This record gives sequence, structure tokens and C-alpha cells, in this order.
Amino acid sequence: MSLELDDIADLRAYEREREEFRGHIIELKRRRRVSVGPFITFVFENRDTIRFQIQEMARAEKLITDEAIQSELDTYNPLIPAPGQVSATMFIELTNEPDLRRWLPELVGIETEVELRLSGGSVVRCAVDEDHLRQLTRDEITAAVHYVHWDLTADEVDELASGPVVLAVTHPGYEHAVTLGDATRAELVSDARGDG
Repeated sequence: MSLELDDIADLRAYEREREEFRGHIIELKRRRRVSVGPFITFVFENRDTIRFQIQEMARAEKLITDEAIQSELDTYNPLIPAPGQVSATMFIELTNEPDLRRWLPELVGIETEVELRLSGGSVVRCAVDEDHLRQLTRDEITAAVHYVHWDLTADEVDELASGPVVLAVTHPGYEHAVTLGDATRAELVSDARGDG
């Protein structure tokens, strides 16, 4: 379910709830953050994680008009998974200039090379929004942040629920996989079933 203007607290109201909300988000992201290999991390997004992103952006940039908040909503709402979907932000977490110069050109196209391997044998490749591809994908270098999602059938949601589930990056320059923990898988099942 998308966020609306009324879901975003004004700055004074947000300051009053911020400490408690941050604590909730820290705990939520602990279950939703998954490292795959040495330097790629996924944060599986939901309505709360996206609301936090928008609230923090509004706070940092002092966004107070409905138009400014609506612009953020338009940018981030597509990251909230619809029923039958799982959504994530993929971070290429490189911290120094030599690594960035080496890996970002080598990992071009990585945002299309991620899959969920489900318990019943199904493999679900991620999808990338066309606007994202136009904005962040280049032939010679990739971005350090990508937004991806997986569209699941009802049977695949059941496979997700029965576990185990493997999150795999299959790019030729970075082939790594990890089995999702039960808490993470439960979060994704909730997303895919539209419970959130």
C-alpha cells in the first residue's frame, strides 16, 4: 500500500516520534538486511522502511511543502512491494577510491543478475524498473545503489514461506549466494502476502 501525504509527519511531529520510530526501524532492518559476498548488501524494503527514508530526507533537507514531500513519495513509493512482490535496495558497499574504480566498471549490469532460489526449485529473477535502468545504468560503469524487485506467483509465495530460500548474485564478476535466515524469510513472506 503506497504512502500518501498524510502518512508523512511534519517536521515537529516527526521529531516527537523519531527516537521510537528509529528504534523500530533499526530492529526491522536487522531482519531485512542481508549481505551477499564481501561487499553487496540488500535491504528488503516495506512501507515502514520507505516511510523512514522519506521522513529522514524531509528532516535533513527541511522539506516542508506538500509539493516537496509529494516528489519524495513519487520517488520512493515504487519501492514498497505490492502483494505478490518482494522489493530491495541493493548496495555495493565499497569504501575507498581504488575499489570503486576497480569494481563499479566490472559490475555493470549486476542489478539484473540477482535471483531468489525457492524451496520447491523455482528460481525467480529480479526485475528492475525501466526508469531506474535509464537513470542509473551505464555501459561503462554501474551505480553503487540499485532498486530491484521480484514478482512472485501464488505458488512461489508458498515456496518462499516453506523455505529455505537462497538469495544469489549471478553476475560473472561477482557470484555469491546466501541462505536467508528464518526471520528475514518471514518478513518477505509478509510482504509477498500483502500483510504489511
